[in-house]
Amino acid sequence: MKDIKKIYRALLFWCGIFCAICFCGVLIINLYMISYTKDYIYVESEDVPNAQCAMILGAGVSSTGVISHVARDRVEAAMKLYHHGKVDKVIISGDHGRKNYDEVNSMKNYIKIMHHIKDEDIFMDHAGFSTYESMYRGRDVFQIKDLIVISQEFHIARSVYIARKMGLNAVGFVAEEITPFSKLTHLSWQVREVLARVKSFFLVEFNVKPTFLGEPIPITGDGRASWD
Repeated sequence: MKDIKKIYRALLFWCGIFCAICFCGVLIINLYMISYTKDYIYVESEDVPNAQCAMILGAGVSSTGVISHVARDRVEAAMKLYHHGKVDKVIISGDHGRKNYDEVNSMKNYIKIMHHIKDEDIFMDHAGFSTYESMYRGRDVFQIKDLIVISQEFHIARSVYIARKMGLNAVGFVAEEITPFSKLTHLSWQVREVLARVKSFFLVEFNVKPTFLGEPIPITGDGRASWD
């Protein structure tokens, strides 16, 4: 009986040590990523440096093609930069892996309805299934050298971190909330992001290949070459 108690105490001790190491690791990675990117993130459009393109990262859309408020805020932020002459091109990178779910065309359609922008200036990345894959394909498929990443505040540090670690000259622009989200929503985003940063850190470190690559579609060319 005493031996069983000793084993139980030892297991509790080593489980505690393991949990403490994991907690410290998660904390260090998160603080490092936020610190690494803080000088590359902008909230005012006039402060953002010029770049080849603005990358709009995908967000939720309905089965009928109606984009979420998160996606709309990102699109509107990108259009502000485009109309102010900060970028010549925009690239929409999102999930179009299923027939009845299409982030990229939904956001493109919103742009064409709500904004005056040349078709050739809109690029579409249909296999941006994650932030990591969007940056990887942006570099290797679309041959982007420098860009402005568009996303919400909770997500922007991870996006810029991945891009810069992949060799892209990237900055981030925080999308303004046109319709404010609740405090509970913000909290859920922050909690999710803590672990997402850790995952992204290791994806970058191990240079994990994306789901799809493909033939080059240079961002300097005609965006319609990327349309489906």
